[in-house]
Amino acid sequence: MCRWLAYTGTPVLLETILYRPEHSLIDQSLHARMGVETTNGDGFGVGWYGPDDVESPAVVRDVGPAWSNRNLREIAGHVRSPMFFAHIRASTGTAVQQTNCHPFRHGRWMWMHNGGITDFHRMRRDLALAVDPELFLDMEGSTDSEMMFYLALTFGLEEDPPGAVARMAGMVERTGQAYGIDFPLQMTLAVTDGARLWGFRYSSQGESRSLFYSTRVDTLRQLHPDLAFLRGVSDETRLIVSEPLGDLPGAWNAVPESSYGVVQPGDDEMLHFTPQAA
Repeated sequence: MCRWLAYTGTPVLLETILYRPEHSLIDQSLHARMGVETTNGDGFGVGWYGPDDVESPAVVRDVGPAWSNRNLREIAGHVRSPMFFAHIRASTGTAVQQTNCHPFRHGRWMWMHNGGITDFHRMRRDLALAVDPELFLDMEGSTDSEMMFYLALTFGLEEDPPGAVARMAGMVERTGQAYGIDFPLQMTLAVTDGARLWGFRYSSQGESRSLFYSTRVDTLRQLHPDLAFLRGVSDETRLIVSEPLGDLPGAWNAVPESSYGVVQPGDDEMLHFTPQAA
């Protein structure tokens, strides 16, 4: 399994979120508290949008562990972004290679995932045949996570992200059940178009991996008026994470089981998630 975070809000240096918190994602790569694996060293990736460009996110991925990568440390200290993804990987069986590292990108869209498709090797051909043939040409890796992304794109991600993810989940579950797999899908995932951010938590068994979102900044300022960081970011700033970045009281809230949230200009939303027929 893996650990990931998604940030949106006031432009900040990537290192502010990736390295500085008490239990940062880099710390989690060695000492995850809530993941299936304590160590997540099978590659990493970061993807970000420039302050004035949501059309073409940059993505940097590598197969080594995040904790010792000098290039990641260099990038994080110089890149400032209002929206970025970061992911550390613990392979569930597919190859450790750059094309299997998250986040995945298609046009303006980015996607990253923690979890897995049970017995993916048995279902892979059936799922691949459901991907739009033109989109299939853009697939580079061999992971279930990338397959899920391209299924969602096939099912209308660019027009209706929640509906497309629900149809993708429905397709995976229907295919898995045809193979006699009781609980085909386990996922927490993030997807963005550079303007809005969606986070999903779902599993066929109803025992999904951990996922948290940060409390509203204005509320945190009242709880912790001495924190300088909170004075420098807008009320729209929000984080979605696999596990909390620290133990600050009141800062983190668990995403409910079988739910998804959307972070967007104005009011954010938290809604129930149910797979649908593709």
